[in-house]
Amino acid sequence: MYSAIAANKRNTVFIMVIFFIIIGGLGWLASYTYNNISILIFVVIGAILYTVMQYFAAGSQALMFTGAIQIQREQNPRLWNTVENLAITTGMPMPKVYIINDPAPNAFATGRDPKHSAIAVTSGLLDIMDDAELEGVLAHEMGHIQNFDIRVSMIVFGLVVAVGIIADILLRMSFFGRGSRDNNNPVVAILGLVAIILAPIVAMLVQLAVSRQREYLADATGALTTRHPEGLASALQKLGEYGAPVRRKSSSMAHMWISDPDKPGFAARLFSTHPPIAERIERLHDMGGKF
Repeated sequence: MYSAIAANKRNTVFIMVIFFIIIGGLGWLASYTYNNISILIFVVIGAILYTVMQYFAAGSQALMFTGAIQIQREQNPRLWNTVENLAITTGMPMPKVYIINDPAPNAFATGRDPKHSAIAVTSGLLDIMDDAELEGVLAHEMGHIQNFDIRVSMIVFGLVVAVGIIADILLRMSFFGRGSRDNNNPVVAILGLVAIILAPIVAMLVQLAVSRQREYLADATGALTTRHPEGLASALQKLGEYGAPVRRKSSSMAHMWISDPDKPGFAARLFSTHPPIAERIERLHDMGGKF
């Protein structure tokens, strides 16, 4: 487990480097095309500033967008006590607890670190989960906090959006403006256009890889915390069987939920932010035999 967490942190650095290479490459491409080095500087600084703002604001934005309402112990003792017990078990600060009025069962964790974290669950999740299953789901979300997945999710989300914005601006510039070099070298202009189109796709694929691996790790961390992986496996089974999507959702935060909030078809699952539930359940059952 600890080696997996360490590998996860190393991969995070590698992923950040990939994103900044993509952003820097787009900036250099625009600077080369328009013979203006200030474009590269503007692109890199703008991307960093946007990511920093997203780092501090994205958690609150996610909670606000879903309509999550913060609660205290007396408003839902069952949920509050389960989160509190898990926080004590893991030795982490107590995260803020939210409930989303939505019949679709789901949950997510957000924030920038364990001291500034929150867990939100839907009313539908509370309705259909028994105590062991609820504990499994919340342990999974606490695993995201414990492994600093919430921080990585905020940063990766900010970088993905930044790449998309930069690529969109450069694409518009390529159609509506002409630089001093693209007239003399059409091959560079064509390659540049291809790079601008492919950059957001590459960024999205990196995001998917990050999200899927971190879901597996959060499952394992949650199972290690509760020593009862069957509880989370049973909860995932129920989540997989529920057909309706979350009502208030955004594709930009789909990777944050414990299960895909969109309930996509086959083609969309190829680009899903979550690994197949059947594979997650199989891994948990395999872990159950080792405790």
